[in-house]
Amino acid sequence: MNHESPIIRRKSRRIYVGSVPIGDGAPIAVQSMTNTLTTDVDATVAQIERIVAAGGDIVRVSVPTMDAAEAFKQIRERVEVPLVADIHFDYRIALKVAEYGVDCLRINPGNIGNEERIRAVVDAARDRNIPIRIGVNAGSLERDIQEKYGEPTGAALVESAMRHVDILDRLNFQDFKVSVKASDVFLAVDAYRILAKQIEQPLHLGITEAGGARAGAVKSAIGLGMLLAEGIGDTIRISLAADPVEEIKVGFDILKSLRIRSRGINFIACPSCSRQEFDVISTVNALEQRLEDIVTPLDVSVIGCVVNGPGEAMVAQIGLAGAKNKSGFYMDGERQKLRIDNGNIVDELEAQIRAYVQRREREQPIDIKNL
Repeated sequence: MNHESPIIRRKSRRIYVGSVPIGDGAPIAVQSMTNTLTTDVDATVAQIERIVAAGGDIVRVSVPTMDAAEAFKQIRERVEVPLVADIHFDYRIALKVAEYGVDCLRINPGNIGNEERIRAVVDAARDRNIPIRIGVNAGSLERDIQEKYGEPTGAALVESAMRHVDILDRLNFQDFKVSVKASDVFLAVDAYRILAKQIEQPLHLGITEAGGARAGAVKSAIGLGMLLAEGIGDTIRISLAADPVEEIKVGFDILKSLRIRSRGINFIACPSCSRQEFDVISTVNALEQRLEDIVTPLDVSVIGCVVNGPGEAMVAQIGLAGAKNKSGFYMDGERQKLRIDNGNIVDELEAQIRAYVQRREREQPIDIKNL
């Protein structure tokens, strides 16, 4: 199977969030945001570590107060992943976290006061090589823009974003990325399409407040999928009312489906029917749970019968085609002498997959950071 993506990425300026390159063809970064109280340092650090273990490239942390800024200092000292500080209105907090080693400031310049305060934050960012993320949300547009357009539109979001961009342009600061998020898929997509033609900086994609784990994943996959397929987007965040770890998993699943980034196992499984020779659904669910620790890209096909099983197995690294009592086992497209006992599929297939991954990693060591 050809694993190269046919997508041509939008050309953009390269910036760095810590050690993570953003834009100009760099791998699309997957990020999430903590939902613990930032002042609870232990809980926040623990959640960040779980996000990183799931593959998160960047983590955003809300810093609403000076107490939170002091907690951020301790968090920064305990984790290595690049951290973005989410700040609204108080420029002094931005200056403090810049001093404490933040890797990116999520702050809208026009919302932090007069020119002197804006310049102070921009100068601090410039001196420490800290990029800025301008984040526009359809739910919090400026009053005059709301009055002008009557309701949030793509053009309205972009006009708001460009106000902040113009401030940074005036201060000769170009190391920034921009997001124009909305909970409505078509509104967000329209805004990003317009913005992509107006600036050269990287774009951070998201369908904000997308909903619960299932509905939010679907909305995000549709909206971000439309944009990513057009080459638009350099970082992504899946906004779910769920564990932040789930945001990372869904983010990688979206990128994996578009062949943009591959991390971990891509399961190809049938929806099951009366032809199935074993319980496909429980088998795949169990394997997904057991094999979450594997980061090596791998296609695993689990099909319950011999109608589609062999064909799918031959284009996967590991394949199983259901048959009575014992199912056919395939490796790198070739049928193996080994047959898998249908009564012990999960254990046997897990063992075969892990052995395959170990051999592959010995022969071709992988760089996890690039997955």
